[in-house]
Amino acid sequence: MNNYTIQQSAFTHFFTASSASTPLWFIVRLYLGYAWLMAGWDKVLNPAWFGSSAGAALNGFVQNALGKTVGAHPDVQMWYASFLQSTVLPHLVGWSNAIAVGEVLVGLGLIIGLFTYAAAFFGFFMNLNFLLAGTVSVNPIWLVLALGIMLAHRVAGQWGLDRYAMPFLHRKFSSHRLRT
Repeated sequence: MNNYTIQQSAFTHFFTASSASTPLWFIVRLYLGYAWLMAGWDKVLNPAWFGSSAGAALNGFVQNALGKTVGAHPDVQMWYASFLQSTVLPHLVGWSNAIAVGEVLVGLGLIIGLFTYAAAFFGFFMNLNFLLAGTVSVNPIWLVLALGIMLAHRVAGQWGLDRYAMPFLHRKFSSHRLRT
């Protein structure tokens, strides 16, 4: 196995790898986690978003996005509108339930600091999709915060369950050797 050394500026090191930045990322994680949890919880409690007859709210969201495909510089690009029409609209109940539960899981993951990178990634991915659907709101801010947590994943979950779960999983799955 080859080892390589990569130089990194002090600024970048502080924000992405130094345990001194752990309190900062803890605050960012709690803020973003709480925001996602509340957004998802509101959807889980709303029958238009969650349950066997869900989909009404998502249908309105998608129809609004499809209405933003006109003009020289549309808010929603045609390739994304095509995705919404062919993939989301035919399966509104499934997508609606997935969004509601996904937002709750992202929030919980960030708050307790378990699988922090994955939680931030899925939050980032949802924000990206909301932006592609022409919805600005808090999405750019949450997207940047999620990106920061992903870049600082080595320290972002240190004040959380990742401190214990990640070393355990690393030992459990990286020490897999063939026995003869």
